[in-house]
Amino acid sequence: MSVQGQAVGRSSQSTTQQSWGRRLLNGESFTALLFVLPSLIGFIVFYAVPAVRGLWISFTNWDLLRPAKFIGIENYVKLFQDKEFWNAMSVTVYYVLLNIPLQTMLAMIIAVMMYRLTKSMLIRAMIILPWLMPPVVVGLIWLWLLDPNIGIVNVALKALGLPMIAFLGLPQWAMPSIAMINIWEYVGYTALLIFAGLQSIPGSVYEAASIDGASESQAFWRVTVPLLRPVLAFVAVTSVIGSFQIFDVIAITTKGGPVNATKVLNWYIYEQAFSRFNMGYATAISIILFLILIFVSMMQMRLMRAGESDM
Repeated sequence: MSVQGQAVGRSSQSTTQQSWGRRLLNGESFTALLFVLPSLIGFIVFYAVPAVRGLWISFTNWDLLRPAKFIGIENYVKLFQDKEFWNAMSVTVYYVLLNIPLQTMLAMIIAVMMYRLTKSMLIRAMIILPWLMPPVVVGLIWLWLLDPNIGIVNVALKALGLPMIAFLGLPQWAMPSIAMINIWEYVGYTALLIFAGLQSIPGSVYEAASIDGASESQAFWRVTVPLLRPVLAFVAVTSVIGSFQIFDVIAITTKGGPVNATKVLNWYIYEQAFSRFNMGYATAISIILFLILIFVSMMQMRLMRAGESDM
């Protein structure tokens, strides 16, 4: 290429860059940048930088008191050989399997009842009220309600002639009780999401199904559920992510007990970091949990075809 051609190319490139810069700094683009900038700064400062630093810490031995020492992948090798980690993983999966199906089913029932019977704002506010309460407050309330001696639940059981149960003190009852508390707190929010999805379905679809002779149950399974798939996919993904990250209620009620029956991954991470001062190892577990959530979320979205709609 001749010197003149190279000069023309550089001049054209410079002109293009200047034109792009003027478009960026003028009018709507500049206004949009101003609106995005606070969120971008917040994302970098509070998410991106800590995430990168956390990844580095996972390759170190750090007790929070002395400088971190780089040890390579030793934390990850130790993790896969750690029986406590695998116990925490199995407890977490058990909790997810207890929580998600029942919560989604109850939320669907409540949403359909609201859609068919009432659309009162007061009813919706009452249903979502537990979700608006801080998880710590919810944990304290249920800690008192389920108290084996003076809790109202056991008082009611005694009044009915049934044996009193230490719901949070027995290994076989502890995790189902935690799942019940979580369902009570979040089922209203999930029901409102499904209720919003029901309102987006055109009435003409049900009229067409009725003309074709579809019964109520057939219309529900062959019309309502397929059209709700994007909403149900969103509910499933967010619920699973939230269930894998449960911590507050367990910290208030059982603290991982009894006999490690409620020691989920998040509680094990907390224990390693702030009780045993193994911050590097705790961060490595956090990275593994992050990767697990990404994989599970992608599989859910793919299996449920979250990006498609039958509308």
